Amino acid sequence: MELNNKTIGQTIYNIGFIGLGLIGGSIAKTIRRIYPHIKLYATSRRLSTITQAYEAGVIENDGLLSLDAFADMDYIFLCAPVQQNLSYLEQLKNIIRPHTILTDVGSVKGDIHKAVISLGMEQQFIGGHPMAGSEKTGFEAATPYLLENAYYVITPTTRTTQAQIDRYRDFVSALGAIPLVMDYEQHDFATASISHLPHVIAYSLVHMVEEIDSPQKTMKTIAAGGFRDMTRIAASSPVMWQEICLSNKEQLLRLMDLFTGQLEKMRAFIRSGAKEEMISYFTDAKNYRDSLNIRLAGPLQPVYELYCDLIDEVGGIATLATLLASNGINIKNIGILHNREYEDGVLHIELYDRKAQDAAESLLKKYHYTVYRR
Repeated sequence: MELNNKTIGQTIYNIGFIGLGLIGGSIAKTIRRIYPHIKLYATSRRLSTITQAYEAGVIENDGLLSLDAFADMDYIFLCAPVQQNLSYLEQLKNIIRPHTILTDVGSVKGDIHKAVISLGMEQQFIGGHPMAGSEKTGFEAATPYLLENAYYVITPTTRTTQAQIDRYRDFVSALGAIPLVMDYEQHDFATASISHLPHVIAYSLVHMVEEIDSPQKTMKTIAAGGFRDMTRIAASSPVMWQEICLSNKEQLLRLMDLFTGQLEKMRAFIRSGAKEEMISYFTDAKNYRDSLNIRLAGPLQPVYELYCDLIDEVGGIATLATLLASNGINIKNIGILHNREYEDGVLHIELYDRKAQDAAESLLKKYHYTVYRR
């Protein structure tokens, strides 16, 4: 990290969090790790969350706060569900100071940007979407390394100054993330394509199989890698995905129509026995899929993988790889995950077999690495 973290941190004194679940908690833990002098305050729906965060040394307050307590913050992170964030915006409008910047962490930006425009708060809002997370929820699932090398989308308003954008982008970078600045409508269409639509498809596929399965649950019994890989994200929070679908309704409906068109095209190929067209269609899709900067796995093959939190420092990956190699554990594939919205850990490690996976997990935990396993 080439940024002078100390200098950046010296310009920020107080940060508030409204909501402190997986994402908000991870951002707070990251700030606490990198900038221990910054005062962090939070409120939540549950007192137990605040108590847990206070006892972990992450925040200053040990009880729930009123919104008036956030009046003089440098940044306020809105980390509650989308509709609740909109309500908080209205309440904060007449509370916060002119220097305060409001930001959020939602995966849909349209509703909150429109609310900001309606409330006349464009000069004090910068949208944010850290592309990191998992199916797990709550502060207890938060980690101080969730942002490490993850993409963090920043969606300024038309009245956000370049100085504000630069300052916030530098802060995001200093936390270990990779900032991407884009228009909020562009963001919503992109995330609907690569995140929201896949979740809708996953939920729909699970429902279809459940409805057509035999009384003996044959399909459920033999469901293998392809089905499990494709539907894993259907284990995500139903409440969260209800809100996302309704918040990004127009973009999602548009993409569902486009996807239906692709299914109809594929149906026509199969029905007519169009061999060459199918080969071309599959090849084009395979080539595009192969070009993505994510791991590849065969559709029905078992994958022996671990996810590991890793500080972005010189020699970090080499140290880990050397540790495994010196103990006779061969790595099949290793890489940093930048888009980790539904994965655990910054580093993805793939092993050759279950024995190597077990040995690697045990060894890394012995040396105090935080390891997640699927």
